[in-house]
Amino acid sequence: MPIGAINSTGQQVMHLVRRLRNELKVNTTCGASNVSFGLPNRNGINSAFLTMAIAAGLTSAITSPLHAEVIQAVRAADVMMGHDPDCTRWIRAYREQSAEATPSARGGRARRRRQV
Repeated sequence: MPIGAINSTGQQVMHLVRRLRNELKVNTTCGASNVSFGLPNRNGINSAFLTMAIAAGLTSAITSPLHAEVIQAVRAADVMMGHDPDCTRWIRAYREQSAEATPSARGGRARRRRQV
């Protein structure tokens, strides 16, 4: 059910996921974008939903791997929940991107500021 239609949907889903995980010890899968249907900036809502659902015990989600905000939120949740030991996947994903953006990594010369 979309959060725009029923404001308590997020709380109800988190409560249900937590109970499924704690009481029945089952894995859960959820369509992550369903919650944001009909709202603008759906990726922002989906990202928040996913991080909260992971904290509640969600084990998998049906979501688009093409949205950077969603992927970053899932990676961050994995770090916070201890699913990414030593933050190795986080570091690999974001250190490589920042290294590629530096002038020396592109083969160019680093620019220095002129001293006056």
